[in-house]
Amino acid sequence: MGTDQYISPFSERYAGKEMQHIFSQDKKFQTWRRLWIALAETEMELGLSENGKPVITQEMIDELKSHQDDINYEVAKKREAEVRHDVMSHVYAYGQQCPKAAGIIHLGATSCYVGDNTDVILMKEGLALIHKKLVSLIRELSDFAEKYRDLPTLAFTHFQPAQPTTVGKRATLWIYEFLMDLEDLEYVSSTLKLLGSRGTTGTQASFKELFDNDLEKIDRIDPMIAEKMGFERAVPVSGQTYSRKYDTRVLNVLAGIASSAAKFSNDIRLLQHLKEIEEPFEKNQIGSSAMAYKRNPMRSERIASLSRYLLTDALNPALTAAQQWFERTLDDSANRRISVAEGFLAADGILNLCLNVAQGLVVYPKVIEKHLMAELPFMATENILMDAVKKGGDRQALHERIRQLSMEAGANVKQKGGENNLLSLIKEDPAFDLTEEELQNAMDPKRYIGLSPRQVEQFLENEVGPVLEKYADELGQTAEITV
Repeated sequence: MGTDQYISPFSERYAGKEMQHIFSQDKKFQTWRRLWIALAETEMELGLSENGKPVITQEMIDELKSHQDDINYEVAKKREAEVRHDVMSHVYAYGQQCPKAAGIIHLGATSCYVGDNTDVILMKEGLALIHKKLVSLIRELSDFAEKYRDLPTLAFTHFQPAQPTTVGKRATLWIYEFLMDLEDLEYVSSTLKLLGSRGTTGTQASFKELFDNDLEKIDRIDPMIAEKMGFERAVPVSGQTYSRKYDTRVLNVLAGIASSAAKFSNDIRLLQHLKEIEEPFEKNQIGSSAMAYKRNPMRSERIASLSRYLLTDALNPALTAAQQWFERTLDDSANRRISVAEGFLAADGILNLCLNVAQGLVVYPKVIEKHLMAELPFMATENILMDAVKKGGDRQALHERIRQLSMEAGANVKQKGGENNLLSLIKEDPAFDLTEEELQNAMDPKRYIGLSPRQVEQFLENEVGPVLEKYADELGQTAEITV
């Protein structure tokens, strides 16, 4: 394809090579041929015959297998221009390579036999790749949470300063959402079933004819095909297609990952604005075409951007499922060719970026401390109040005095651009009778982080550890960032 034609950004910029291969033309049509072989083998093994002679022979199967992967695209493309049917074009092309088996390719099947079964297979493989990257991301963030489990930082509610937490504790919030996504992915993947070969309206009428109403053999067709294709079961009932709710459930899993990733990326963007934590920034990276000093959070912004795309893309399968008529309608086809594949490509790109960011996060403890200490005097007032009461002060009177001094310190910061001088004001006020040492004791950040370090340790041990141990062989996925 030349530079004068549209090329998807997913191919050039975002999705990794492995996910692109799963949704490639080679993978699609090679899977079609595997399905045709599985159908033919099943029919042969069940003794399909005509006038006492086998309809399908091992020689035919061997011929089909010998051309399983070498797709003759030009023949198929030329044929499709004539007949306007992609499946029949590839049946014809396969038959040109396999003249002995040409007459039995696709025997008893409808187009959805290869189309829908392939879609389920590709989605299953796509989810497996997403699973690996999700587990690796959880591992990277877990290492980060462990490292910074007890580093106090200013927490925010409504993006306003709130009671401190730790950098590691905040990271567990990201991890927990990705763990929920992993649970959803595992459940949906475990419930995916092959369509099997049900015929034009799902009644298996063609196989009733082929096998002379031998119900025992007909009942074995779908389980045998499913086993050959690596599935435990085929769907129990269907029209011509599998229920389009399959696509909805799968894309909802991907959308869940997009939601978690967007939350993660938004936090990093805000933290980078505060100069507390930054995403990786390469030596020769340019942050702005005009402002050479800038270090824009490009990767996190791209995560947010692709996540927004995926969240909206997930609406397509839901609308498609809702608009199906009876046993089949074709208004799903064009939409599904785009929305399902691009949903996976987007999710892959998002996770690649998340991995890259998580592996290279840069923390600036001094900046974190500076911001925390600027707000801590306000948060320490409750402890200061209790210390003053212990020394004989009147709780109600001191509370009012702290309120007044807090307003004065706040005005010094906001109106005059000065430092937070609340501690100095309290020290100078004889009503409190507190020494410099006593006031400084109240300013230890670790007095205000609650059980954050312990929560991190318990979460990593009880929730994350078993998952990482279970999927130890999937760890170590690398982030593939093109630009």
